Amino acid sequence: MRILFLESNSMWIHGLPNGFSDLGHEVLVSGPLTEGRIKEILSFFQPELIITMGHTKEHTKEKQDWLRKYIQPLQIPHIYWATEDPGYTFTFTLPYIETVRPDFVFTICQSRVPFYKERGIKAAHLDFGYHSSINFPTINHSFYEAALAVIANGYPMLYEKKPDHFRFGALNTLISPFLVNDMRIDFWGRYWEDMGHIIGKNIPDEWIHGYVSYEEANKIYSSAKIILGVQNHTTQVTQRTFEVLGAGGLLLTNDTPEVRRLFNPGHDLLVTSSPKETIILVQEYLKNPKELAKIRENGIKSVSKYSYTERARYMIDTLVNESILSSEKANRDGKGKTTLFIDLLKESFDLHKIEPGDTLWAISRNYNVSIDYLKRLNELTTDLIEEDDYLKIREKD
Repeated sequence: MRILFLESNSMWIHGLPNGFSDLGHEVLVSGPLTEGRIKEILSFFQPELIITMGHTKEHTKEKQDWLRKYIQPLQIPHIYWATEDPGYTFTFTLPYIETVRPDFVFTICQSRVPFYKERGIKAAHLDFGYHSSINFPTINHSFYEAALAVIANGYPMLYEKKPDHFRFGALNTLISPFLVNDMRIDFWGRYWEDMGHIIGKNIPDEWIHGYVSYEEANKIYSSAKIILGVQNHTTQVTQRTFEVLGAGGLLLTNDTPEVRRLFNPGHDLLVTSSPKETIILVQEYLKNPKELAKIRENGIKSVSKYSYTERARYMIDTLVNESILSSEKANRDGKGKTTLFIDLLKESFDLHKIEPGDTLWAISRNYNVSIDYLKRLNELTTDLIEEDDYLKIREKD
């Protein structure tokens, strides 16, 4: 089956798409979307299933309108995975569904399934997962070695809007007790320098390492002794939970019913309900490396049943049962591969990656072509271009 993922964010393009290709399906990942590119991909690839997910730069209102305009007339099954539930159900997910009108919705939050069904939206629950091509154990990397590590963003802007959000209580359980006691945590991610008023104390500059790419994160999971992983809600489990365990990390996270539904605390990972318990657990396991290593091994084994290969299998079974897909199409034999659309374009075109500050005028001068030529070649209707997108410059000889 030909499956099209309309997405460019690295957090999404390495997991579920590879799960489908593991099952023998031909997967194409769109990369950055323009109106012309959507038309080009649909015509070229002729997908039999289209999947969108999350809330990224590929989900602007303008791009949502394009999806509805070009997908609906083709009557290709379109599936949306609501990874922003439950926090953004009303502000993003429902408006997205109303605009794009997917044929089926998977949600990471079980309680949202009846919510959607009551509104006439076909839906099912689907947890996050991990994929071994990107979330795998590595050797220790000295740059990432740490007793305690956090890989996440701080989100002080969310606190200004929702100070009672579960995430901030979770941070105070997992992180604040170490700051108060001047016990070092190494932070990777954005905005931690602005979190002092939220977590009780400013984080020393030398503890903050800034952004780390999604492709690099497994090195931290494998190299740090304990990963402090914050849960965002009591009704769903973060994607990072699965990724840390898949990469062989020892995860200490918040004690929630959903974590306990999926994992066995004290065997697969560690959970805490209070700052005092957090300190006790860390002190105990840092003094007991053999037990720490045992839990790491158990975590790898336990999370294996939550791979994106199994998630893809579950999605297909659900869509067949819901008569969204035919069993013949879903079970068609194939070799399976995941391809990025940009890699196909590179075979036929010289490309330019759009950098900060680039304009069509500057790019046209650099390559000695006209702006009108670039707009025609890339099917652009305006002079606006997006950073990290790419432009066709000319066909290769």
